[in-house]
Amino acid sequence: MNDELILKIESLKNMLVAYATGGGGDAADYKHLRQELIAHPKISKTLPRFIHTCREISEFWSFIKSKFAHWQERREFLRQEFDPVLSMLESEARSPSDVSISATVQAVNSAYIQEVWQKALERRATDPEGAITAARTLLESVCKHILDVAGVSYDDSDDLPKLYALTAKQLNLSPSQHTEQLFKQILGGCQTVVEGLGALRNRHSDAHGKGASGSRPASRHAELAVNLSGTMATFLLQTLETRKKS
Repeated sequence: MNDELILKIESLKNMLVAYATGGGGDAADYKHLRQELIAHPKISKTLPRFIHTCREISEFWSFIKSKFAHWQERREFLRQEFDPVLSMLESEARSPSDVSISATVQAVNSAYIQEVWQKALERRATDPEGAITAARTLLESVCKHILDVAGVSYDDSDDLPKLYALTAKQLNLSPSQHTEQLFKQILGGCQTVVEGLGALRNRHSDAHGKGASGSRPASRHAELAVNLSGTMATFLLQTLETRKKS
């Protein structure tokens, strides 16, 4: 199923690249592919925004020609726009949770958070240290995003545990804000996970220099860090959305 979706998305991307760089494009093919992909619940939210807004290929032409004057800029823009959904589908077989986390991250109006999450995904196997750094940066960025939305001040120098403590308090997720022991235990576990991610990053990421005896993380360590960070980021962002609605 994923291979079929990847082929369809690649076909749509190649069609738009050709159209944006002086080639032709079939209006009916575009309309058919667009409708089919938008209707797919797994990938709809991860598709580029302009796919949702440009109903006709002529509308895409008006969009892209006003955004970029040069063909190479258009190629690079389209590559970047389609990369999240393609990366998600390609990595799903290894980590099914990536799909739901990517959908939540994609819904956030923050290109930086989306970029950091993609870095974490892409570096797990080939660059464990970089992936661990990205995992912590993701959680720090999500905490700052939530605090910004809530109008809560913080210092740029605040570390991850401090940022998380402020965020948890704002979202009513601090253990001290609950009386039921089960909730206190679960939320305390979340706090411990965040503190552990901070410590793992300090010890095993590429953010600090290492001596001769410094240990290097394996891909399984990076997988753990990225999955924990993504899960916590999703929990925080979904809690924020729930509180907005209520």
